[in-house]
Amino acid sequence: MTELHLWLRHEARSTERRTPIVPSDARRLLDSGVTVTVEESPQRIFPVEEYESAGCRVAPAGSWVSSPPDTVVVGLKELPDEPARLTHRHIFFGHAYKQQPGAAALLRRFAAGGGALLDLEYLVDDDGRRLAAFGFWAGYLGAALAVLQHRGRLTAPLAPTTKDALDATLRPAARDAGFTALVIGALGRSGRGARVAFATAGADPTCWDLPETRDLDRRALLDHDVMVNAVLATSPVPPFLRDQDLDDPARRLRTLCDVTCDVGSPLNVLPVYDRTTDWDAPVRRLREEPPLDLIAIDNLPSLLPKESSTDFSAALLPHLLDFGVSGPWGRCLDRFRRARRELGVTER
Repeated sequence: MTELHLWLRHEARSTERRTPIVPSDARRLLDSGVTVTVEESPQRIFPVEEYESAGCRVAPAGSWVSSPPDTVVVGLKELPDEPARLTHRHIFFGHAYKQQPGAAALLRRFAAGGGALLDLEYLVDDDGRRLAAFGFWAGYLGAALAVLQHRGRLTAPLAPTTKDALDATLRPAARDAGFTALVIGALGRSGRGARVAFATAGADPTCWDLPETRDLDRRALLDHDVMVNAVLATSPVPPFLRDQDLDDPARRLRTLCDVTCDVGSPLNVLPVYDRTTDWDAPVRRLREEPPLDLIAIDNLPSLLPKESSTDFSAALLPHLLDFGVSGPWGRCLDRFRRARRELGVTER
């Protein structure tokens, strides 16, 4: 069997500070006989020198395009637009299987080059449960930013921080008025993170999950001050919010955070906005009267890059050590091939 060669790429997105493999776990991979090459990246939370000290090879940013064909390229967010032909196996969050914008173009690039996408969202166990995810930190940060916005203390542009520093800003001050909060998808990873952040902020949120969303009480939803959506739908469901709900003059809801950011997908449960927000402009005003502010940042955990990367890497490590064509990775490959067929994209 060919020795596994993992190539940790630089992230093209300037606000992506996370990494799927932290230096201490890279050392464990090396000790197990895996070759690890790490690209230089000035924005990655762990400097490349820490990987070099662990024994990793170092390469220039973007050099994965000319790496050996059997290299497995590892990242988190979207690939750069070039090359047009993707020849390697890539591990990252592709967001390409639910008709998202750009999905067909990405799959065609893989088809053109003969490569494959092993999407981290579909790295699951036998029961379909995610094996490595940033969900807790996405929910935590989503609720934290929503609280700060509701209290008038969210400033832009956003910048990476630590959990201790963020917690200090979340704890209620004497001047802070109370507020009601709702977490939808409260029993999942993201929902749990949101609940922890609300608790730190001194709030006891209403928690909804499957039973409450099967027969949604929109009046009750709109009667909360702050809402965090942590539900990523995998099949069509009635939307949680509609334009007519936003136009309701009796609406109490003032701050909405969509952790899932499924905008553009036909499965989106919040089809009331058409673009995400970002670190430079984290909040978008959806309605003026009564006011409603939206936070929809699709890389929230990057604001706590060290904590979120360390947790994710620990979860991913055993599966990289057991990398192969069966089990969870085999399911990833099967899902990739199915997505290509569904979009009518075939290998050349």
